[in-house]
Amino acid sequence: MSRIGKLPIVIPSKVSVEVDKNNVVTVKGPKGELQEKISKQIKVENIDGKIVVSCENETNGAKAAYGLYRSLINNMVEGVTKGFEKKLIISGVGYRAEKKGKNLVLQLGFSHPVEMEDPDGIETEVVSPTEIVVKGIDKALVGNYAANIRAKRPTEPYNGKGIRYENEVVRRKEGKAGAK
Repeated sequence: MSRIGKLPIVIPSKVSVEVDKNNVVTVKGPKGELQEKISKQIKVENIDGKIVVSCENETNGAKAAYGLYRSLINNMVEGVTKGFEKKLIISGVGYRAEKKGKNLVLQLGFSHPVEMEDPDGIETEVVSPTEIVVKGIDKALVGNYAANIRAKRPTEPYNGKGIRYENEVVRRKEGKAGAK
């Protein structure tokens, strides 16, 4: 049984959580609205301003999944109140980013600029030409879009050029040793 799944989720004052008969959890807050379909084996209840997640039956699938669904609901509550963001750092001579309308334009050492359109519910902000912030209310979408941006030119270990997360540590490798 999951220890995380046993913890109740406290609902902030500006957030409303509804569970319908098809086990779809809807969370509405100041930043927007999110929905998640929950497995039929999991029971979600709103008790005294707290969300409690429990197993409907004690099968292995239900016991394995109820901690996951509790975390997903908690992320939805946090997303509609505070939101999520990921910071990306671009390093390399001539590597830079700029914002053109809803498009993110990246110069990454290719012969052409790389253009990426922001998906619905996601906003990118170019703080400086070498710093990108991806913001949104859905944690999975923010992380996925940040990973897609990083995948355009991951940081390579020899020169350290490329795109990396703000807190990512890139282990540098030594170049080729001189031939004898």
